[in-house]
Amino acid sequence: MPERLLAPDGVPARVAEFAYGGAVLVAEDLGEGSLPFVLLHGIGMGRSVYVDLVARLRGRVIGIDLPGFGEAPEPQRTLTMERHADLVAAFLRDRGISDAVLIGHSMGSQIAAEVAARHPQVVAGLVLAGPTVDSASRSIRVQARYLFIDLLGEKPLVLWRGAREYLRGGPNLVRKMRATIVHQPEKAYAGVTCPTLVMRGERDPLAPVSWCRQILEAIPGARLVEIPDHGHGTLISDSELAAAAITAFADEGS
Repeated sequence: MPERLLAPDGVPARVAEFAYGGAVLVAEDLGEGSLPFVLLHGIGMGRSVYVDLVARLRGRVIGIDLPGFGEAPEPQRTLTMERHADLVAAFLRDRGISDAVLIGHSMGSQIAAEVAARHPQVVAGLVLAGPTVDSASRSIRVQARYLFIDLLGEKPLVLWRGAREYLRGGPNLVRKMRATIVHQPEKAYAGVTCPTLVMRGERDPLAPVSWCRQILEAIPGARLVEIPDHGHGTLISDSELAAAAITAFADEGS
């Protein structure tokens, strides 16, 4: 059975599996309030790496382990970003949620964009944190090089949490990376109509400013926030500034 990984001691939390379309996700649901924050992690990660961010977000927070990551079982076949989005949307409908603030980090930003474009009835706001994959750098080799450059400047906590989750990702990680690389999120951006916040660390090579500005041009009314002295792991450690920006964004829509 999946365990509590995000909820502080004394805070009630519901941790459960949800199955749809032949795949299973794990969700940890804690806190109360409207406009629940729904957190979608990056490649090789899981919900546990965002414990610092979750502690700084007020209200209801739902952390998700996508299929084959964290505590979620490996699917029989690798999911596309679109299939991930359909699974997340089905979960939100099952929970009666129609006002989610989706926070997608890295690969999770691609899935979050697909949810917002394909299932707008469940989304009230969209946060694209460290959005991938830059259309000018769409190859595993280039993305791996950018990740290596980013890791050179990351804090030990980010390295430890990331390494732990990558090891848990297992032998299917390369196939999952390919599914991420071949996805074209710009097609999803063209269909996003909800309020959108694009967020990047100022030292993030995987989400360059040029790419973020393309996203702003594709999504009407989207705005950009840069987090100083952070790389791609903006939401993983020292997340105070990121949490404040997300909270302010959500308050504007409430």
